[in-house]
Amino acid sequence: MKLAENILIGFRPIIEAVNAGKEIEKVLFKSGSTGELYHETFDLVRKNNIPFQVVPIEKLNRITRKNHQGIIAFVSVIEYSNIENLLPSLFENSVNPLIVMLDQVSDVRNFGAIARSAECAGANAIIVAEKGMAQINYDAIKTSAGALLKIPVCRTKSMMKTVDFLKNSGLKVFASTEKASINIYDADFSVPTAIILGSEEKGISNDLLCNSDELVKIPILGTVESLNVSVAASVVLYEAIRQRLYK
Repeated sequence: MKLAENILIGFRPIIEAVNAGKEIEKVLFKSGSTGELYHETFDLVRKNNIPFQVVPIEKLNRITRKNHQGIIAFVSVIEYSNIENLLPSLFENSVNPLIVMLDQVSDVRNFGAIARSAECAGANAIIVAEKGMAQINYDAIKTSAGALLKIPVCRTKSMMKTVDFLKNSGLKVFASTEKASINIYDADFSVPTAIILGSEEKGISNDLLCNSDELVKIPILGTVESLNVSVAASVVLYEAIRQRLYK
C-alpha cells in the first residue's frame, strides 16, 4: 500500500517494489516479527543490500496509524550513484575531482543545504553512509532547491573503506574540523580533493579523522565556537573553487 509519495507499508507492496527495481532508502521492520512473508521480505532486503532497521512497533505507529503489518519502506526520490564507477569516469574526462563526504549529518535541511552549495560549487559527488544519514525525502529536495536531483549522491556501507578507495585513486582527503591546526586558506585544494564534514552534534568520527590526509579548520574570530555545518560546507567548497580558479 502506498501511504505517501515516498512511503510504502505492507509486505506485498514492498516485495513488489524491490523486485521492480525501485530505489529503497530504508526499510523498518517491527521487532519480534515472524512468519513466511516477514522472512521472505527480510531475505529480499538483505539480498539487495537495502539499509534496514528493526524497531519497536511504537516507531512504526508514529509514522502511520494505518495497518502497516509491521513494516514500512521509504522509497528514494533519487537514484543513487556508485563512487567506484563515477570516479574513474571523472578522470577519463580530465575532470579534477571535488568530492563531498558527509559523516552522520542527519538533519534533512542541513543535508539539502549542503547539496545545494555542493552543486553550485561544481562538486562532482556527495558520499554518505547507508546508516545514520539524513533521509533524502521531499523536504531535502526542496531545501536543496533541486540540487539533489542533479548532483550524484553515492551511498557506502563503510566510510573508512571509501576513504581508502579515494586515497588509492589519487585524491587527497581533507577533514574539516575545529580540532585542526591548519586553516583552510593554507591547505591545497587544487589537487583532486575529497572534503569530509561531520554533524554538528558529533563532528567527524575519530576513525575518519585519523584516516584523513589532512585536518583543516575554518578560522573563527567571534565568540561562537563553530558554524552551522551547511554554512561550513559552503565556506570550504568555495575556498576550493577560489584556489582552482585563481591559482
